[in-house]
Amino acid sequence: MKLSEDVSGPTVALKERAVLLFREHLGAVRRRTDRLFAGLMLAQWAFGILVALFVAPYGWEGKDGAPHAHVYAALFLGAALTVFPIALARWRPGDAATRHGVALAQMLWSSLLIHLTGGRVETHFHVFVSLAFLALYRDPWVLLSATCATIADHIIRGFLWPESVYGVVDPGWWRFLEHGFWVGILDMVLLHAGRGMRREMREVAVRRAELELAREREEEKSAALDRALRELSGFQEHLIRVEKLAAVGQLAASVGHELRNPLAAVRNAHAYLSRRLSRDVIGAADDPRVPQFLGVMERELGACAKIISDLLDFARERPPALQPCPLRPLVDEAIGVVPPRDGVRIINEVPESLPVPSLDKEQFRQVLVNLVQNAVEAMPTGRTGQVSVLAEGQDAGPWAIRVIDDGAGIPPDVLPKIFEPLFTTKTRGTGLGLAIVANMVQRHGGTISVRSEAGRGSEFHIHLPATAAAQAA
Repeated sequence: MKLSEDVSGPTVALKERAVLLFREHLGAVRRRTDRLFAGLMLAQWAFGILVALFVAPYGWEGKDGAPHAHVYAALFLGAALTVFPIALARWRPGDAATRHGVALAQMLWSSLLIHLTGGRVETHFHVFVSLAFLALYRDPWVLLSATCATIADHIIRGFLWPESVYGVVDPGWWRFLEHGFWVGILDMVLLHAGRGMRREMREVAVRRAELELAREREEEKSAALDRALRELSGFQEHLIRVEKLAAVGQLAASVGHELRNPLAAVRNAHAYLSRRLSRDVIGAADDPRVPQFLGVMERELGACAKIISDLLDFARERPPALQPCPLRPLVDEAIGVVPPRDGVRIINEVPESLPVPSLDKEQFRQVLVNLVQNAVEAMPTGRTGQVSVLAEGQDAGPWAIRVIDDGAGIPPDVLPKIFEPLFTTKTRGTGLGLAIVANMVQRHGGTISVRSEAGRGSEFHIHLPATAAAQAA
């Protein structure tokens, strides 16, 4: 079997798939046609018996009426012509032997009906109808078998028993040519139509094959994409683990570096105090360097505690414990914790009449302390400046808290990195302060952003959702 020539450049896989689909479709059509003829045979059998009964029902043998031989012919010969093709359709549906058996039986049924009606011209149309039905098989060889059978029947019976075919004793030798001519004309029409139907079936098979192959290719691409996504997910997890390990290493180095200096200062102060006290405990009280070194120890141990506190704040994921928290007193507490600096004024501009939001007091105090302290430290040395804390919000609306300074500002290349853990431009510090601020604000369901301009200062903007005020109400 070949594909239609109008299919341009089909691949081998496409050809094989199209041939398979064409065969499956053609087989299904032929099996349906077998079932159609099985039913048709039964109907013809019943029709033949009725014709035998009512058209030529009885013959007379003496004084008693008896069934005519036509009735026996319709009953028993019709049974043979019916059972045989039905058995083939039942046990071997779609086979070539079944098609040819059905064709032979159908054309013999035409002969029987023509005989039962005494060779009436109208009954000869059963031949043409039968050929049209047989064309449903889309098999030109079936039409050939049927045509040969009916022509042979006309020739043989026309020679031996002409009245059973033509209804007259002497129809003329050329009558079979007349019938054969019209059968040939019908065959050519049916062959042409059958060829067109087979071509359409091939074209449909090619289109289906193209669709199926395209769908399989899409499924293969989808599977490959899924594999790639899984591999990418694996790489991402591996990268995250590597980044975490790198972060841990960087954090350890940063914390170790930051702890080393204050601990070295504490150790030196402790060494001096040990020596001084070992020599003269009473005279040490009058040594002005003793309180100086004690102050150094206190300050540096405080720095160590601050580093450890930042580290714990960054590592812990404690959810916020929300409670009504007036903002203005909270800002005052935060400002009181920040070490003062000469020339830098810190102003609490939060209105006293502001509604009370719901916040985690300790976490948000830490947020404000870090932002205010960073703003103070951003002020250039020797220059005066101002840090302002503002807030606004309503009971049923979102909240905004701003920390504004007029310091040196943040360079544009540094601005995108300031919330990254361990990133810092200071000579001292772990780089966790703003990362801790961002985490705590996010735990409150809020966002933080910054706007800065070199030489004109920065503005940190905290946006909290309306639920904060609603929960506090």
